[in-house]
Amino acid sequence: MRVGIIVNPDAGLGGKLGFKGSDGRAEEARAAGAQDRAGPRMGQCFSKFTELLSSGLNRAKISPEIITWSGRMGGSWLNDYQFTSIGDSPEKTTAEDTSKLINGLLENNVDIILYAGGDGTTRDIVNAMDGNKTPLVGVPGGVKMHSGCFATTPKAAAEVLLSFLQGDLLSSITEVMDLDEEIYLKGEWKVRMYGEAWTPASPRFMQGSKQQVERASEDEIIEGLSNHISDVIDNDQDLMVIWGSGGTINRIGTHLDFDLTLLGIDIYHNGKIFKDLNEQQLLERIEPHQGKKLLLLSPMGGQGFLIGRGNLQLSPNVLRAIGHDSILGVATPSKLIGLSFLRIDTGDPELDLIFQQKKFIKLLQGYRTTRVIRVLES
Repeated sequence: MRVGIIVNPDAGLGGKLGFKGSDGRAEEARAAGAQDRAGPRMGQCFSKFTELLSSGLNRAKISPEIITWSGRMGGSWLNDYQFTSIGDSPEKTTAEDTSKLINGLLENNVDIILYAGGDGTTRDIVNAMDGNKTPLVGVPGGVKMHSGCFATTPKAAAEVLLSFLQGDLLSSITEVMDLDEEIYLKGEWKVRMYGEAWTPASPRFMQGSKQQVERASEDEIIEGLSNHISDVIDNDQDLMVIWGSGGTINRIGTHLDFDLTLLGIDIYHNGKIFKDLNEQQLLERIEPHQGKKLLLLSPMGGQGFLIGRGNLQLSPNVLRAIGHDSILGVATPSKLIGLSFLRIDTGDPELDLIFQQKKFIKLLQGYRTTRVIRVLES
C-alpha cells in the first residue's frame, strides 16, 4: 500500500491572529509571530499512525510506503519515519506547488492521500486531481474547515488511515466547501460548494461537510435567545461576554443592537464592544478580569464542532483563561436536528481531555430553555 503525504505549511497561520483565512497572508502572519499549525498537526497524526502500526490494531501487519516531498511540504513532519522522496519542497510554497506534488503522488499510484491544511488547500488539491478518485483524508490544520474530507482531529485521521489501509472502510463522495470570500467582503457569510472528493466513510472520525441550516422562520427563536442573553447581562453588570463567530451568534447580537463581527471574536464588557480580537488581544482583556465570564458559541451545522473550526483565536490559553465552566452553547432548532453530540478540537490534547471528562456542555435553545449535550470522545 502507498500513502501520499502533502502539507500546506502556511495553512492555519492566521487563525490565532484573527485572520479569516491564510491564503496570500503567510508572510504577514509569520511577521506577526504566527507559529506553524498544519505541519505540527500532521506530526501529531503521524505519531499516532506509527503507534497504531505497531499495535494489535494493525491486524494485517501492514507497512505502507510513504511517498512525499522532502522538507516542509511533507517529510519534515513525519517524525523520522522512512519515506520515499519524489522531490524537494520550495522555500516558499504556492498553489502551483500543491498541484505539482499531487500530480507526482498520482503518478506514483498512491492508494490514498493524507494532507494537512484547510479548505483552501482542499480546493487546490481537488482542482489538481481533476476528477481522479484517489481518496483524501484531511488533517485539520487550517483556519476554515467546512469540507467533508477532514477528519475530526489529527489522531482521528490516523485511525481512518489505518482502517482504510486494512480494508475496513469504503470510500464515498463528499462535498468540498469553502467560504465565498467575494460575498464575505460585502459583509455576508456564505459557504458554497466547490466540488466533490472521495474520502473514507467513517461517521465517527470524519467530520462531514458544513451545512447551512438557519432559516428565516426562526426569528422568534433568535429573539428568545437574545432576550435570555440580555437578562444574563442585566443581572451582572460586571459580566464579560465573549461572543463567538458565525451566523447564529451574529443574529443574536443584531437583536441586542450589538455590532458584532460575523467571523471574528468580540468582547462586551461595561457597555463597550471590543471587536474582532486576536488571541493576544483576547488574553489582554480576559486575564485581568476578576468577575464572571461567559463565552457564547454556536456549533457548526452538520458537523457539531463547537471549538476548533473557524474560531482559532480561542486558543488553549484563551480557553483556560475563560474556564470551561463559563462556556454556553447556543443553537436554533434547525441546528439541533440530528445534533446528538458536540465536538471539541482545541489543538491541545490535555485540554480536549478536560472537555471529554466533563462529558456534557450546556446548550441554550430558547428563552430560559437549556439542555445538556454530550461531548464526543475522539
